[in-house]
Amino acid sequence: MNFKNVTVAGSGVLGYQIAFQTAFHGFKVSVYDINDDVLNHAKAKFSELSACYKRDINATQEQLDNTFNNLSYHSNLAEAVQDADLVIEAVPEDVAIKTEFYKQLSQVAPAKTVFATNTSTLLPSQFRDLTGRPEKFLALHFANIIWVNNMAEIMGHEQTDKHVFDDLVQFAKAIGMVALPIYKEQPGHLLNSMLVPFLISALDLWIKEVSEPETIDKAWMKSFGSPKGPFAILDIIGINTVYNVAKLNADTNPLMVPLMQKLEVEFINPGHLGMPSGKGFYNYPNPAYESANFLK
Repeated sequence: MNFKNVTVAGSGVLGYQIAFQTAFHGFKVSVYDINDDVLNHAKAKFSELSACYKRDINATQEQLDNTFNNLSYHSNLAEAVQDADLVIEAVPEDVAIKTEFYKQLSQVAPAKTVFATNTSTLLPSQFRDLTGRPEKFLALHFANIIWVNNMAEIMGHEQTDKHVFDDLVQFAKAIGMVALPIYKEQPGHLLNSMLVPFLISALDLWIKEVSEPETIDKAWMKSFGSPKGPFAILDIIGINTVYNVAKLNADTNPLMVPLMQKLEVEFINPGHLGMPSGKGFYNYPNPAYESANFLK
């Protein structure tokens, strides 16, 4: 594995976490996003992450100082990738946005650069022809709260070079992940192939007004001893991500249209995007499901 310089494209819900986790483990990380305002927001999030790393994984101040020293920020894509050995794409889960990004990236990235998409629902083969290097393109998918839920799914397509695939597995391990190799393209990879039907069943109950999110969560948590129910998980994923996935599937799943409409009115428009914004199905910090009395 020859990855030393990593560019993370997109500093949203997962992008900024991927960047911080990678820098924490000693890699030089260029954070790219569309403008300086968005990057400044990411910098503020990095400060919040420092407290989480201290609390959850006992990170030292020296480790965190080194992490910040490993981070640089760019709103010019060519500058962000000029020395990149690996680009991890974490732009919104929207085919048009990803398509345009890969068209631009393929024109400015060095020939050596491996491209990895963090998509959770789309397939690498949907974008490989846009990359100009299909043999060096694959998926590298992380779970939210990456420093605790430290898993990474590695999934290529039929043209991905095996050595590149193996290098990504080693990279995932090098940044503290449990590496989960996937040998055949699968929408949703491993985690979301199991998780999405579970979340959709909960959303279906909500859309049909069968019950309220807190009650649905209680039913799951009490029955299976889980620390979180489906709506708590949706808040962690981010309501904007849920909305984008619903939009992608609106033509094939009849539930998605009323779900999109309800999410847009009650969450997207007022800016209630889940844990990242401080409000979603629950209020943060200290959401109700963490209360000792929630299941009583």
